[in-house]
Amino acid sequence: MITVGIDCGNQNTKAIMVIDGKIMNKALVLTEFDGKIAAEKVYNMVLANTGVKRDDVQAVVTTGAGRDMVDFSNASINEVSSAARGSRFINADANLVIDLGAEGCRAMRLNPDGRVKNYEVNDKCASGAGTFIETMARALQIKTEDMGDYSLRHKKNLPMNAQCVVFSESEVISLIHQQETVEDIAHGIHVGICNRISSLIRRVGIVDGIMLIGGPGYNKGLVQSLQDVLGKDIAVAEDSEFVSAVGAAVYAVNLV
Repeated sequence: MITVGIDCGNQNTKAIMVIDGKIMNKALVLTEFDGKIAAEKVYNMVLANTGVKRDDVQAVVTTGAGRDMVDFSNASINEVSSAARGSRFINADANLVIDLGAEGCRAMRLNPDGRVKNYEVNDKCASGAGTFIETMARALQIKTEDMGDYSLRHKKNLPMNAQCVVFSESEVISLIHQQETVEDIAHGIHVGICNRISSLIRRVGIVDGIMLIGGPGYNKGLVQSLQDVLGKDIAVAEDSEFVSAVGAAVYAVNLV
């Protein structure tokens, strides 16, 4: 059986192909201005990479902010369901899923059977998501992918008080003028993010078996800060950004 899951996000669109219960291929492109075109691109990429024809695919399921724009899919599911399914497929011990995207954060508590028990969503402000990290990296004049390494080399704790992206950027610039190190500022940024999203996480209930998914999961400094704030170990999937696409592909099996 061959299924494909497509996660059409605000920043990136991802596709995963699953063949007989195994992840066989993945692809990612920028969503840019048209989620439908981006979905078509990643779909064609996973087909070409595996040598599979469209007629050989039993079902395609979409998820993400642009899921309803993809007219060639067989069905769509919401981001909470796809994140939960993908997380439990990859990690059987996942009981609490934290989904950090470009512009929002979700926390999902799972039942023993993998269904969502309850969840909380914050998509009103980018202060708890990947866009915030990118903005702060620009203010520090470093690459976004280097933020985590800088943070892990911090020497002291700098409190970051601002909640808004604009005010936080001004606060970072002020700290630079005070000759605080990039390492300490980066750490303060990560702790500030984790303090904000921790309230969201606590509302669903903190338990063992925490899994972080989404692009920011690649940021080791952010993961360490979140572990410190929550006082729990956090598992991160190797392909953290593709977990929701995996969930969509797993759901697609039900349509066959």
